[in-house]
Amino acid sequence: MSDLDRLKRFLSGASVDGAVFGLRSDYRAMLVAVEGIIPGSSDAMSGALVETAQAAAREMLRNRPVEDVEHVAAWREAYRAFGAKPQRTRNSLEALLRRAATESGLPRVNRLTDVYNAISVLHQLPLGGEDLSRYDAAPRLIRATGSEPFSTVANGETVIDYPDPGEVVWCDDGGVTCRRWNWRQTRRTQLTDETSTALFILDALAPLSDAALTAAADDLVGHLARLGPDVQSVRRLIAAPGHPAGAITTEGD
Repeated sequence: MSDLDRLKRFLSGASVDGAVFGLRSDYRAMLVAVEGIIPGSSDAMSGALVETAQAAAREMLRNRPVEDVEHVAAWREAYRAFGAKPQRTRNSLEALLRRAATESGLPRVNRLTDVYNAISVLHQLPLGGEDLSRYDAAPRLIRATGSEPFSTVANGETVIDYPDPGEVVWCDDGGVTCRRWNWRQTRRTQLTDETSTALFILDALAPLSDAALTAAADDLVGHLARLGPDVQSVRRLIAAPGHPAGAITTEGD
């Protein structure tokens, strides 16, 4: 089986539970699996993209608060729907926009993380990146029972936490990979300077259109293609029943 076939099989096993669509029937998840990445620290390409994203965020927030950004407001409502307080636990888009607009700006982590953070800001949607090789089976988005383990860090130490019952979480067979839809990712699958195969999850709610979601995925894949001569990717859109989604497409052959 080829590397691309393995990525396709991985994405074909991904799912979003009906209870999540019961909260937001307009939710869509674009999953992008990428292999062939040459790991590296932040460089001129990723730095320039981060600078562009920061400038865009500062311009967008010049005359309005971040909570008035349309997709941020939609995610705040989604958080309230499962009992989270968006003022205390901000969706990843809001957190990045707030940081990008400050003098300190976005963090420089490594070129892989820099790219996906910048794409999130530029396209105004939550976007998470994880090391696909550290997954224990395909990802699924569910409403938690509260018994799913979540590996995180507190006071510099690795600890196991648990989501609230009913909380929306991404998980695999090893436990929670991201809490509160797109709030905080687990330490277990986090991207590192050695990551060569990655999974990216782009989250969309109305008013963000399918075309805008696809454009964000296109931009992400285009920049990731610069991270190695043999980079290849597959993607899959997951949406509520009745939506024309589900096809797995391949790029980089």
